[in-house]
Amino acid sequence: MPQATDPDQLSGAPHPRHRSVLFGQEAAERAFLTGFRSGRLHHAWLVGGMQGIGKATLAYRIARFVLAYGHAPERAPDDLAISPDHPAARQVAALSHPDLFILRRLAATEKKAATTTIPVEQVRKALHLFGSTAAAAGYRICIVDSAEDLTPPSANALLKMVEEPPPRSLFLILAHEPRRVLPTIRSRCRRLDLAPLSPADLTRVLGSIDTVTDGPEAIAAAVTRAEGSARRAFELLDPAKRETVETMEQLLAALPREDTGRVLAFAEKMARKGAEEEFALALETLQSWVSELLHRHAHAGARRLAPLVEVCDKIARAAREADIYNLDRRPLVLTMFGDLAGAVTALD
Repeated sequence: MPQATDPDQLSGAPHPRHRSVLFGQEAAERAFLTGFRSGRLHHAWLVGGMQGIGKATLAYRIARFVLAYGHAPERAPDDLAISPDHPAARQVAALSHPDLFILRRLAATEKKAATTTIPVEQVRKALHLFGSTAAAAGYRICIVDSAEDLTPPSANALLKMVEEPPPRSLFLILAHEPRRVLPTIRSRCRRLDLAPLSPADLTRVLGSIDTVTDGPEAIAAAVTRAEGSARRAFELLDPAKRETVETMEQLLAALPREDTGRVLAFAEKMARKGAEEEFALALETLQSWVSELLHRHAHAGARRLAPLVEVCDKIARAAREADIYNLDRRPLVLTMFGDLAGAVTALD
């Protein structure tokens, strides 16, 4: 598959700003349109939900729609669809619209490596944009993709904008885990939660991606294991990533017994250069496994479940630090399985 050219793009998949269709999130679109048509559009929206269900695609659809019709809402259509030939759509696709600012991790350049967070300098640039006047009496729009990538300084800088927004400003803040968003930001946003996608919608998403050439059986198998995420379904069509998920599932299923040899080999695989997406997929597999385990042992009580929850939080923090500081992932993986083994033993 071709490599991604944007830091917020999945390898081999089209960037959300180039997607003209959104599947399975009609309720979220209707909720936004109701606010838009009311004439009292809230200035900040927290768009929440698991990865791969259309949050960014929805944000770019909203941006195109508002940039096209924000100055003349009476002419707006009944849905968010905008022709790719519309000037606003072309400008959004090229990231050249003067009233649109995207806060995201920065791509690598010849002199600098890609950032693993959203730098505070980027937020300050957005502040400058929002201090100017929007073209044609329209809106100025800021998409944050995603809130999890904000550092404390950049989150505080964003808070200043959200607290005292200029007129006709719109913030679309994407969050995979809205509860982890800075409470002072969260309290100033209207929630727009997206649901996991149905198998039918996942199949439609995969069918709409030009790079997906797999047959119906492979697609059906990926959809079955995707847990409502189009991103996960797409990744499971990649044999290497599918092997990562299967290995992770097998290692987790064996706990509290640790297969030291296989864990070591898995740690080596996750530590190699270019394995960032596979490691993220392994962590998603872990989260799904933990959720199922907690549900299965709900009767055990909070005291017995607490070690597992604490281990998961520890793993999430360690993974985040490894990403930010470009740390070796081998110790993280080895420690992860050791800690999980202890937490699982506590459940028995």
